[in-house]
Amino acid sequence: MPQKISLKFKPKAKFEISASNGYQIYSALLAKIKSNNEEISKHIHDSSIGSISISGLNGRFRKGERPNYKIITPENLYETRIGIIDPKESDIFKSLISQLIFSISEESIAIELDGGDLEVVECQSQDESFEEILRKVAELSGKTISININFKTPTCIQYKNSKSYEMFPHRTAVFNSLISKWNSVCPGELKMDLERDEISRYILEMPDANSYQTHNVMVNTIFDKNKGHFRPIFNPGFTGKCTYSFSRNVPQYIRNAILILSIFAEYSGVGSAVSRGCGCVDVEILQAKGMM
Repeated sequence: MPQKISLKFKPKAKFEISASNGYQIYSALLAKIKSNNEEISKHIHDSSIGSISISGLNGRFRKGERPNYKIITPENLYETRIGIIDPKESDIFKSLISQLIFSISEESIAIELDGGDLEVVECQSQDESFEEILRKVAELSGKTISININFKTPTCIQYKNSKSYEMFPHRTAVFNSLISKWNSVCPGELKMDLERDEISRYILEMPDANSYQTHNVMVNTIFDKNKGHFRPIFNPGFTGKCTYSFSRNVPQYIRNAILILSIFAEYSGVGSAVSRGCGCVDVEILQAKGMM
């Protein structure tokens, strides 16, 4: 069952953090989970489908003293959104929430970053079954005219097994990434067979040029045997807003599939390295009479 967790933090002191902080938040949360359940922690880390997506920190920041850094302060609250889609999501959810949502009122729970600690002050959760997503789409399908997707954090979509990345919110790349994630975790009877050509033929994208940006974001570190120390791994990606609409002759099953994947995107994230803070999206479905 896809789940979303919203965590609010308050820094214990002012400190500097990388502008691309999703990887740090991921590592800190993984360490917190590991202290309670090492098996689940390893499963999250080793998962090839990105079982957990993290938005990184959102909130008010001060300008950092170093390039690509910013400062968080105790007088402000910061929020992270976590999405869980893996078949073991109930265990992951239980392992994380048991230490956070049930303990906040009893003791101070904090995650440790390189520059300082973030105290968890609020934790909220929301879930939606695969069947509920399908029922929602059944109600929306005839009324939907377009889908707005805001790519809030750098979205890194790798082309198959190559070293090439999409640097634009192209409809085929975005929804092909989502269908791969959906088919990896949904019940067998709900898997979808949607061809790349069908996405390209029946979906139109209209990006917002004013919001479009490209990025090179750190997603991991590896030990360089030749140099004898760890070095960062960067992935290229994009952020910005894009509207996706349907052609007039779009088959109903393709329309439904795109709507399902759009709703699912807020849980799964888009592209690779979603557990490192990449690919976090907000989705707005526009209808003929009002908005969702």
